[in-house]
Amino acid sequence: MKFQVNRLAYGLGAEVLGIDLTQPVSDLEIEQIRQIWLEHLVLVFPNQKISIEQHIAFSRRFGNLEVHPEKHYRHPVYPEIFEVTNRMVDGKKSLTGEVGLKWHSDGAFTLKPPTGSLLYCVALPSVGGDTWFSNMYKAYDDLSDTMKRLIEPLRVVNDLATYTAVKQLTEHLQDNPAVIQPMVRTHSETKRKALYLNESVTRQIDGMTQAESDGLLQYLFKHSVRHNFTFRHRWKKHDIVMWDNRCAMHLAAGDYDKNEIRQMYRTTIEGESLGVLETQAN
Repeated sequence: MKFQVNRLAYGLGAEVLGIDLTQPVSDLEIEQIRQIWLEHLVLVFPNQKISIEQHIAFSRRFGNLEVHPEKHYRHPVYPEIFEVTNRMVDGKKSLTGEVGLKWHSDGAFTLKPPTGSLLYCVALPSVGGDTWFSNMYKAYDDLSDTMKRLIEPLRVVNDLATYTAVKQLTEHLQDNPAVIQPMVRTHSETKRKALYLNESVTRQIDGMTQAESDGLLQYLFKHSVRHNFTFRHRWKKHDIVMWDNRCAMHLAAGDYDKNEIRQMYRTTIEGESLGVLETQAN
């Protein structure tokens, strides 16, 4: 099948037309999609009226699926599904309505951060509810050679406890202790280098004091989301968006009336091992 691919922004992102995910997708088509994904980092498949089972099946074509490491976020019937919503669940508003409001890469606080994520839009507010993405290849490439030499050997401490939305969830912090990972990550397929740090969970630079690392981290956080690296996706119902966590960050803009429902289902593709536990380092 010949897909129509439309670039969506200078920094990253493309729309893929000519595919119906309610119908069987061949191995050749999956490989074509993978190559388009590796090139554009974020893919949008519009108007895909799929079931949860079809969402899971399509996602699984790109690798084994992860069960979300934070137990309270898992779908009660489909453990591969992480529901991101502000709707009422068991008589109270879902905790997931407030996640993702800072720039982050999914699972960066784990020893096997997911390769990719696929988010499906079930319900939208009348306006807003957008998601931003940023190209971490470009963020790295745009640095001076001197800065690249400085940061390439550095490692960062990624700690779920840094993320304010889950600080009160003691059990989940115990299940996910802090990890140490490279600040510059080499993509396992493209072999390109990307910045790998984010304001949500990156606590400090390993081996530095907090005061020493704060200045450099704050510079890199701001640098990595410059406008020419980014793409803002304005959701439509039944969009499915697929992104590469190895080289892209994202942020939920939170730009909508919280009295209206925003409901998304996410699957995540298992990744390779990366880093060590902070308690086991050095």
